Amino acid sequence: MPKRNLKVDSAGEAFLELLADRGVDYLFGNAGTDFASIIEGLAKAATGEARAPRPIIAPHENLAVAMAHGAYLATGRPQAVMVHVNVGTANAICGLFNAARENIPLVLAAGRTPINEDGARGARSVYIHWGQEMFDQASMVRDVVKWDYELRNPAQVEAVVDRALSVAMSEPRGPVYVSLPREVLVDGAGTVAFDSPSLRQPASAAAPDAAATRLAAQWIARARRPLVVTSSFGRNADDVPALARLAQRFALPVVGHQARYTFLPTTHPMHMGFDPKPLLGEADLIVVLDSDVPWIPELHDVDPEARVIHIGADPLFSGYPMRSFRADLALAGSSGATLGALARALAGAARVAKTKARIEARRKRLTRWRGRRDAGREKTLAAQAGEAAPTPAWVAACLNKVMGRDDVLVTEMPFALDFMDFEKPGTYFGSSSAGGLGWGLGAAIGVKLGRPERRVVGVVGDGSYMFGNPTPAHFVSQAHDLPTLTIILNNRMWAAVRNATLNIYPDGAAAKSNRAPLTYLEPAPEYQLIVEASGGYGEKVERARDLPAAIARALDAVDNEGRQAVLNVLTHQ
Repeated sequence: MPKRNLKVDSAGEAFLELLADRGVDYLFGNAGTDFASIIEGLAKAATGEARAPRPIIAPHENLAVAMAHGAYLATGRPQAVMVHVNVGTANAICGLFNAARENIPLVLAAGRTPINEDGARGARSVYIHWGQEMFDQASMVRDVVKWDYELRNPAQVEAVVDRALSVAMSEPRGPVYVSLPREVLVDGAGTVAFDSPSLRQPASAAAPDAAATRLAAQWIARARRPLVVTSSFGRNADDVPALARLAQRFALPVVGHQARYTFLPTTHPMHMGFDPKPLLGEADLIVVLDSDVPWIPELHDVDPEARVIHIGADPLFSGYPMRSFRADLALAGSSGATLGALARALAGAARVAKTKARIEARRKRLTRWRGRRDAGREKTLAAQAGEAAPTPAWVAACLNKVMGRDDVLVTEMPFALDFMDFEKPGTYFGSSSAGGLGWGLGAAIGVKLGRPERRVVGVVGDGSYMFGNPTPAHFVSQAHDLPTLTIILNNRMWAAVRNATLNIYPDGAAAKSNRAPLTYLEPAPEYQLIVEASGGYGEKVERARDLPAAIARALDAVDNEGRQAVLNVLTHQ
C-alpha cells in the first residue's frame, strides 16, 4: 500500500495532516492555551507548507458541534471539532447529545491540561492549567460517545485518527471523543510515515437476516391495515427511493412521527403526514422504521393484537437506558438494504390474487383518506390567512410558496410540516430527539457550508434562538460568507414547559395563572436587531398579512445581497 512521508514540526501538525488525508473537510474550533501546535499547523497549511481541514472559528462550542452536525448532513462526510480542555467539552455536550441520538459521526477533540507541572516542552505555564485538570476528562462524555481515547505519544497519531473515524462511521454511526495533552501535541517533530489511503476502514452495514426478512414479508402480505412509522429514515437520502417503491407497490401508508428527514416526497400517494394517531389505532401491523419513539404510549392507542416490526441499524436502540416498545420482530441492518430485501420477498405475494385484491382495496381506502386530509389542510390554511397574528401553519404555508425544490429547511421546533412540500430527499432536517436546544442556528450554517449552492432556511423558536448563541452564529455566518434566512417563531414563552404543566395539572394554579412561573420569556428582546451587528438584515413581523412581503425582502437580502437575514415573527401564544 502507498505510504506518505511527511516532515512535521509536531504531533499536532500530523493530527491535522491525517484528518485532511482521511477526507475531513472542516475543523470547527474554539481555541484555548492547548491549541498552540494546532494553530501553528493550520498557519503552515494556509501557506501551502502542510495540509489540514479548513478551519472554521466558532466562538461557542455548542455552535461548533451543531455546525459539524449540519455539515455532515449536507456532505455525508464526518467532520471534526476541537475545543478547549474540560470547559470547552462542557459547552459542547449539549450538541454532542443531539449528534449521538441522531447517529451523526463526528470527531470531537479536546485539549487536555498539561500533565507536567514543569520541565517539559508544553508544560503548565498559566494558572488555569491546575484548575482545569480532571481525574478523567472523558468521563464527561462517555455516556454519549461510541469511543473515547487520550493520545499518549506522537507515534499513535495515525492509529488514533483512523480508530476514531472508523468507529464513528460504522453503523450505527455516532460521535467519538479524543483528548489531546498539550505536551504530546507539541512533541513529535521529524518525519512521519503513514498509509494513504487508510488501512482501517469502517465496518460495512449489516445485511438483514434472510429468515426474519421472509417472516416480515409474510406478515406484511397478510396485513389488512399495515402502517409504517418513521422518525429518522431519510438521513441517507439514497435510501428514500427504496421506501417510495415499496410503499407504492404494496400500498403501505407511511407517517413521520417527529420526522427529522424527508422520508418520502410529500406528493407520494402513500405519504400520510406527520401524525401517527389517526392511523395507528386501526393498524394490525406496525413497521417501525428508524424510529426511536414511534408513538407515545400515554397518548396514542395501539391495538394490543397488532404485530410490531422494528427496522434499523440498531432497531432496539440499545443506547437508550429504557425503551420498551413492543417488538414481535426486529430486523438489524441497513434500512435501505432491508427495504430492498423486503420488496424482493414480497414480490411473489403481490401476484397472489387474494393478496393483490387486499393491496388494491387498501390503496383505494388510503387514497380517500389522503384526500380528506388534504382538504382539511386547505380549509385550515384559509382560516389561518384571516388571523391577525401569524400562526406556525401560516408561516409554513408562506414559506412553501417561495421555497424551491432544492432549497433546504432546517427546523428546531415542532413546525407545521403538513403545510409544506418536500419533493427531494435531503431538503429537510429536523432536530434530534435529545432536545438539546441551540442546534438549529449552527446546523443551518453547517448545511450551507456543505452545500453553498443551496438556499437554506432555518425555523426556530425564540427560546431555541437564544440557546443557539445568536451573536457567535451570526458572526460565523458573516465571517465565512454563509448567508441563511432564520425565521424565529416568537411566542414569548416556553410552550413545551407550559403545556407539560397543564397536562399534569389541568385545573391547578398554573392553569389559572396568566403568567405561570418560569414559562414566559418576556419582555421579549428585539431579536431582529442582533443580526444587524453582523451586517445582516433583520425585520419584525406582527401581522399575518405582512409575512409574505417580509419573507420576500429577507430572501432578497440572502439571494441578491449575500447577507444573512432574520425575521422575528410574533406568533399567537
